[in-house]
Amino acid sequence: MSSEVCEIKSLRQDVLEKVSNEMEDNEFYEKISSTFKLLGDYNRIRIISALHCHEMCVCELSILLDMSQSSISHQLRILRHNNFVKYRKEDKKVFYSLNNSQIYDLIKEGESI
Repeated sequence: MSSEVCEIKSLRQDVLEKVSNEMEDNEFYEKISSTFKLLGDYNRIRIISALHCHEMCVCELSILLDMSQSSISHQLRILRHNNFVKYRKEDKKVFYSLNNSQIYDLIKEGESI
């Protein structure tokens, strides 16, 4: 038998109850899981990093990140749908910016793990 598994089944009811009371509901874990899935894409992280520095349009992001405008637009649509970015129109241009700078902070925090 493996030494990494309990040899007998005995529950510490007080511990189970304490931990159960301190844990978040399932909706919280779904949201966090979704956020990390979104941040699991190399190009989305680059877009977020660029927009952390300054608002930009699709054509500027395309040149900066050496990606097609359709790829940038696709990634921005995903980020916008999940409230990571917002946009504003100025004449015929559309400028994107971060909706919340905390998402960039989360990315930077991941660097130290």
